[in-house]
Amino acid sequence: MKIKTLIIEDNENNMYLTTFLLENSGHEVFQAYDGKDGVELAKETHPDLILLDIQLPKMNGYDVARALRQDQTLVDTPIVAITSYAMPGDQEKALSAGCNGYIKKPINPDTFLNEVESYLDEKAS
Repeated sequence: MKIKTLIIEDNENNMYLTTFLLENSGHEVFQAYDGKDGVELAKETHPDLILLDIQLPKMNGYDVARALRQDQTLVDTPIVAITSYAMPGDQEKALSAGCNGYIKKPINPDTFLNEVESYLDEKAS
């Protein structure tokens, strides 16, 4: 069974790269280009994993994470912030908003899959 992964990312290049890496490892990928659409798509598709940019149009990633944690069907879904926000306190802010993890951009294609899939392993244990 394929892992259903939702990517919420407004940058076309980042969306392409993450989608390419995930689909080549067997993920079924859903895409949203702004926060509002991301919340709606998460509620429709019930993904196994959500990869979330923080700087998004219509609704920032912190608000997206908080909204997703309010939905009982998504409360246990791993949310990983993937962001260029790398100042002191940014990781803590993402985690306190409801994210399970935090990966800094630019992503490393060689380690990306292991990093994001480790959050699925945590959910299973």
